[in-house]
Amino acid sequence: MKKQDWAALAAVAALYAALHFAGFGCPIKAVTGVSCAGCGMTRAWLAALSGDLSAAFAYHPLFWVVPLAALVFLFRRRLPRRLFTALLWAAALAFVAVYAVRLADPRDPVVVFAPEEGLLYRILRLLPFRK
Repeated sequence: MKKQDWAALAAVAALYAALHFAGFGCPIKAVTGVSCAGCGMTRAWLAALSGDLSAAFAYHPLFWVVPLAALVFLFRRRLPRRLFTALLWAAALAFVAVYAVRLADPRDPVVVFAPEEGLLYRILRLLPFRK
């Protein structure tokens, strides 16, 4: 694995940790007011690491995909290109499907659709063209 691969993984982890400790959580949700497709992933991993797999699946049913995706990313040059592409598409489709189901369920306690709470909505309300 190349140095820039490790650097990319470290940069993503550092950015996520900085946002988490700054109290932002998900930057997409903070800006738009809408949860992202990965919403609940951190809570799922915290639950899984505590041994509560039931809670982990409730927070995000695809939490277990993350280490597999990291392995695929790290060893992508050793995988046949078609397999890598198929795995990438399968993961993307799984996340979109889970996200759509969770977003459509108003009782879902993790995924939120509240654009009026997002930073973008609040900024747009301040603009003069608003009646």
